[in-house]
Formats: sequence, C-alpha cells, structure tokens
Amino acid sequence: MARKRMIYFSVVIVVGVLGYYGWKLTARTAYESAEYKVLKAESPFETREYPDLMLVTTNMQFNSQGDDGSFMRLFRYIDGANDDQQKVAMTTPVFMEPKGSEESGQMGFVVPKTVTKQGVPNPANKKVRVQKRVGGRFAVVRFNGRINEKTVAKEEENLRKWMSKKGLIADGDSEYAGYDPPWTPGPFRRNEVLIRLK
Repeated sequence: MARKRMIYFSVVIVVGVLGYYGWKLTARTAYESAEYKVLKAESPFETREYPDLMLVTTNMQFNSQGDDGSFMRLFRYIDGANDDQQKVAMTTPVFMEPKGSEESGQMGFVVPKTVTKQGVPNPANKKVRVQKRVGGRFAVVRFNGRINEKTVAKEEENLRKWMSKKGLIADGDSEYAGYDPPWTPGPFRRNEVLIRLK
C-alpha cells in the first residue's frame, strides 16, 4: 500500500513539474520583452527609463479586453498581414491606453528589435498603425490578476499616492501593460500601470 502511494505521489510531482515548465515555455518567458532600466524600486512600485519603442497599434475599447477585434487585428499583422507578408515574433508586454467610455483607447504590440532595425513592414489593414512610443521615465506599479476597470483604477490610485510621496510629477495619462497569454491563471499574471513622468 505504501509503495502504491509513493508511486502515485511521484507521478503527481512529475506531472506537476512538467506542467509548470510547459506553462513557462508558452508564457511570457518565451517572448522578447521591451527593455527598460530600473531607476528606483520599492516593491510593488518602480521608476523606469524606457528607450524609444516601435509599436503596431489599433483602436480598442478598454473594457472589451481585445474581444472587440483589436487583439486579432494586431495578431494578424504579426502573422503576416503586412506589406512584406513577414511573420513577426510576439513580444511582451501588450500596451493599452484606455480613454473615456465614448472614446476609443489603443492597444499596441512592441515590434522586436531586429525587425525595427531592418524596417517595420506597413500593415495591410488600415485599422492597424506603426508608431513610435517615445522613451522616457515612468512610474510603474506591478500587480497580479485579470486587468479590469476596477482593478486598474485601484492600482493607479495607489501608484499616484506613491508618486506624490516621492515628489514625482505625471506628464500624461496612465497606460496599462499585460505580459501574459489569455490562458495564464490570474495569480500568475503580470500586469502593470505606467505613468509617464516629467
């Protein structure tokens, strides 16, 4: 009986370890991520310096979380829906700039460095644009779970309080970043609120 129990637990552990590493290979660690330099860290808050980044962007309704077709428009671009019919590697994070309920926000994929150096192909879809995300200093808060209006409002409020304590002044609206595929469980997801600084 004890031997059967040991075999059972061994199988469970092996399956668990394989599942974990399988998830790691298909999660954010498998993708190129936008570079930045951490200037100050007080978990969960940071100030960062970002270089200029090239993005492919499209309009989105923030609460739709990509279900309005915005994510698929960008995915089709990296899958070859561009002038060069070039496949472009997926990267992290996906940047989201929400607007008011009556106005479209924006979703953007970061273009890999090698593609940026070679020249970013023009989108085949007129609803997709190539644009520069100007670098600079950002205040950032990191959190887990699913991105939704209530959660990001709370995290943004916490970030702005921290900024106030540190004497940091905002230079624009907030944006959000998601690092994980849709199937990643909430507790393992990496999300951020970013605010550009003066």
